[in-house]
Amino acid sequence: MPVTRSAGLLVFRRTGDGGIEVLIGHMGGPFWARREAAAWSVPKGEHGPGEEPRDAARREFREELGLPVPEGDWLELGEVRQSGGKTVAVWAVEGDLDPAAVVPGTFTLEWPPRSGARAEFPELDRVGWFAPEEAEPLLVAGQRVFLERLVTRVRGRA
Repeated sequence: MPVTRSAGLLVFRRTGDGGIEVLIGHMGGPFWARREAAAWSVPKGEHGPGEEPRDAARREFREELGLPVPEGDWLELGEVRQSGGKTVAVWAVEGDLDPAAVVPGTFTLEWPPRSGARAEFPELDRVGWFAPEEAEPLLVAGQRVFLERLVTRVRGRA
């Protein structure tokens, strides 16, 4: 069985006190509606073998946030194999986006289950800036390592 691959882009900005904040999104849809902890994500999505992961990360960012990708140098944060078997590659780029400007992409789902009714939901229902220590418990467990890697990389470049 082929490995499912996903790619994403983590935007960060520097704060006045020398720290950083990251832009993450709360996953949309009924499964995540009442959850806060471990219900946020780096903007990311699946790609096939014919698409370069960086191109997929750029595409998914635009689809999920409805905004252009910030200009700047991309920092490679590597890959992680999540507990479900999916391999996720993430890059980071410095930028400053207004969460109020986000126009999320949508997906369609049968809801309620086995009802035959289909409903449309936003891929991300909210987006916000968080310091890494605030973002860590919010992110799904398999993506937390990317925060650690980003903080290490940014501190090393300071």
